[in-house]
Amino acid sequence: MTKRLPKRAALIVAAGRGTRAGGALPKQWQALGQTRVIDHAVAAFRDLVDEIVVVHHPDDLALAHRLEKVRLVPGAAHRSGSVKAGLAALDGQGVDQVLIHDAARALVPREVIQAVMTALDTSSGAAPALAVTDALWVGAEHDSGTHVEGTRERSGVFRAQTPQGFDFDAILRAHQTHLGEAADDVEVARKAGIEVRITQGSEDNFKITHPEDFARAERLLAAREAANQVGPKETHGMEFRLGNGYDVHRFGEGDHVWLCGVKVPHGRSLQGHSDADVGMHALTDAIYGALAEGDIGQHFPPSDPQWKGAESHIFLRHAIKLARAKGYEMMNCDVTLVCERPKVGPHAQAMRLALAEIMDIAMDKVSVKATTSERLGFTGREEGIAALATAALMKQC
Repeated sequence: MTKRLPKRAALIVAAGRGTRAGGALPKQWQALGQTRVIDHAVAAFRDLVDEIVVVHHPDDLALAHRLEKVRLVPGAAHRSGSVKAGLAALDGQGVDQVLIHDAARALVPREVIQAVMTALDTSSGAAPALAVTDALWVGAEHDSGTHVEGTRERSGVFRAQTPQGFDFDAILRAHQTHLGEAADDVEVARKAGIEVRITQGSEDNFKITHPEDFARAERLLAAREAANQVGPKETHGMEFRLGNGYDVHRFGEGDHVWLCGVKVPHGRSLQGHSDADVGMHALTDAIYGALAEGDIGQHFPPSDPQWKGAESHIFLRHAIKLARAKGYEMMNCDVTLVCERPKVGPHAQAMRLALAEIMDIAMDKVSVKATTSERLGFTGREEGIAALATAALMKQC
C-alpha cells in the first residue's frame, strides 16, 4: 500500500505594522523588485504546500486582495493571536503539517523550506536557525551610553528563523492553551512539550525590519536574477515609444488633495474640472503623447459636464487601455510632483501602488517622487502644484 503524502499548509503572518521599516505602507505591502514583499514570501511556498493562508491586518484587506490563490484571514493585535486565527481557519481541513512563516522573510530559499518539511517526516516540530558565531555581550545603560557589563557563552546559541513547521493538531492545541505573548511559535510549542528539531537556516532568509534591509533585499534579488540569466535580452523586432506630460492645478478651499490616486490630508484642495489629480493627469498625458493621441482634453473635454468631478483613474485607465489596443505595454513611467507642501515622501509608496494597480503593471515600473522649486514661482508661493511625467511604451513588431 502506498503511503499517503501529508497535506501541508503554509500560514504566512502579515498582520504587523512594521513601522521601523519606514514608508507609508507596512513593510509587507511595500515594493521589492517587480512586486511586493509579501508576494515573494507567498511565491516561495506556492508549489511546496497544498494550501496557503495569509493572516493580514483588518485594515489591509484591500492590499491583501491582490494576492492570488490564498485564503485571507483577519489577524489580531499580537502575533500569537494572528497565528491562532490562521490555525483556526485551517482546523477541520485535513491538514497534517503547517509551516508558519513571517511575511517579512520574503526571500527564504527553497532549500530552507524543504529542510523543515523533511524534518517533519520524523519530528513533531522543526525550524531553521543559524548558529551564533559572534561574541555575545551583556550591556547596561549609563549616563555616558551603553557599556559592556559581561559576556555570555555563544556555544549552542542559535538565531531563529521561519518557517517553523509542526504537526498541525499538536501546534493547534498548543496555541489554544497558550496564554499571553511568545517570541515565536517554537516557544509556544516547547511550552506544550513539543520537541523542535533545528534545521539549517540561511543568511538570505533575513527579516526585513529597517529601511536599509530593502536595499539588501534588492541586491539579493538582483544577484539571483543575474545567476538565472542565460544571456542578454534581444531587442530587435521591438518598437519603443516615449511620451511626456505636464499639468498644473491651483489651490482652493478644502482639506485634502488627490495625488497619484492617494488622498493626502492638506489645508487646501486642488481645483479642477475633475478631481484635479495633477500627478495622474500628467502621467495620462505622457501615455497619450507616446501614442501621438493628443491629451486628456481631447479625449475628455472639460466642456462636457459628464466629466465634472470625475475621478482621474478613469482617464489613466483609458490611456493605458488605448496603448494596449495598439499593442503596447508600459516599460516604465516616472512622475515628479513639484510643490512645497504637502510632503509627498511619506505617501510615495502608496502612490506607486495606486498607479500600478490602475494600470495593472508591476510596482517596480512606477516611480513617484517630489521636488520643491526653492520657494520660487507659483509652486514656491504655494499657489498650486505642478507635475511632470514620462512614460515609456514598447511592443513587439
